[in-house]
Amino acid sequence: MNINLPNFNVKNLVKEAGSTISRVVQLTEEKLGTTERTEYDLHFQNLAERADVTKTWTEKIVRDTESVLIPNPQNRVEDFIFEKIEKSKPKRLSNLEHLALDMIEAGGDFGQDLPYGQALIKVGQAEQKLGQCEHDFIATSGICFTQPLRKFLDGEMKTIGKERGILETKRLDLDACKNRVKKARSMLGQQSAERDLRVAQAEFDRQSEITQLLLDGISTSQASHLRHLHAFIQTQVRYYKQCGDVMEQLQRELANLGGPTPYIPLDVNEASASKSNISSGAAARGPGNNHSANMVVPGHKPNQPMHVSTDQMQRARVLCSYDAKDHTELNLSANEVIFVTECSPVNEDYMYGKQGLMKGLVPRAFVEMLDEEHDVTL
Repeated sequence: MNINLPNFNVKNLVKEAGSTISRVVQLTEEKLGTTERTEYDLHFQNLAERADVTKTWTEKIVRDTESVLIPNPQNRVEDFIFEKIEKSKPKRLSNLEHLALDMIEAGGDFGQDLPYGQALIKVGQAEQKLGQCEHDFIATSGICFTQPLRKFLDGEMKTIGKERGILETKRLDLDACKNRVKKARSMLGQQSAERDLRVAQAEFDRQSEITQLLLDGISTSQASHLRHLHAFIQTQVRYYKQCGDVMEQLQRELANLGGPTPYIPLDVNEASASKSNISSGAAARGPGNNHSANMVVPGHKPNQPMHVSTDQMQRARVLCSYDAKDHTELNLSANEVIFVTECSPVNEDYMYGKQGLMKGLVPRAFVEMLDEEHDVTL
C-alpha cells in the first residue's frame, strides 16, 4: 500500500525550530534585563507611536459613528454577520417608520374626516418621510465615512501590523546573532557567527526600511480621512435640512386643518432670537435708557406675540383676502371680522391679530378698524 506523504525538509524544520528557540531565549533574557537589545531610531519610534494612536482612535471613531447611525447593538451585530457572509442586509423598519404606520392606521380607525384622525394621518406621513431620510442618511454615511475608515483598518493598518511583527522577529534574530558572536570561542565558530550576524543585519535593515515606508504613508491616509470627514458633515447637513423641511411642511398642513383646537406653529428659532435680543437689549440700555425699547427696525417683521398683550383688542374688517406668507401670519378672507392690536414694539406694516383660536401677524393694509373707541375684552 503506497501512502503519499508530504515532502518535509527536515533540515529546514530543524533550522526554523532553532531560530524559534533562539528568539524565545533572546526575548526572555531581554525581559530579565540580562542582555542588550537593538533599539529603533527615534524617528521610527515616533512613526510607530503615531500609527498606534491612529489605529486606536480610528477604531473608536468608527464604533461611535456606527452607534450613532444604528443605535440598536443587535442590529449592528446582525449587519456585521451579513457583511461577513457576503449577503445583503435585511430591510428593517426604523422606529420612526413603526410609529408612522401605527399613526396612519390609528387615524383611519378614528376617522379620516375627524380632526384628530386627520392630524394623526398627517403626522404619520411626515414620520414616514423622516424614516426614509434616516435610511438615506445611514446608507450615505456608511459609504462616504465609516466604510473607508474600516477599509483602512482592515487593509493598511493590518499590513503595517504584520510588517512590524516581521521586523520585531528580525530584530530578535539580529540580537541573538550578536550574542552568539560575543559567546563564540573558537575561530571557526566566530566566523560562522559573524556571517550569520551580517545576514541578520541585512534582513533587519531591509525590513526596517519597508516598515518605515508604510508608516510614512499614514499621513497620506489621514489626508483622505479628512475628505471623508467633510463628506460625512455634508451628509449630516443635508439630512437635518431634509428633516427640518419635512417638519415645517407638517406644521403648515396641521395649521390648515383647523378644527376645534387649531394647531399654532411654533418657530423655535425666532423665539430663541427674541430672548437673545431682549437680554442683549436690556444689558445695553441700562436703567436709564428704556426709551430704546420702542424703536423699530424699518422693514423688519415683528416677532411672534411673546411681547404682544392680548388682554385688550379691537375689531377690524378684512378688506380683501390674504394668503399667509409663512406660519407667523394669518390667512384672511375678505369681509371677515377679526380682533387686532398693535405689536409691541409698534410696527408700521403689521398688527397682531386673533382669528378664533388662531393667532398671528396681520398686514396693516388689509384691515380697517371698526370701533376705534370701543375696546372688546377677550
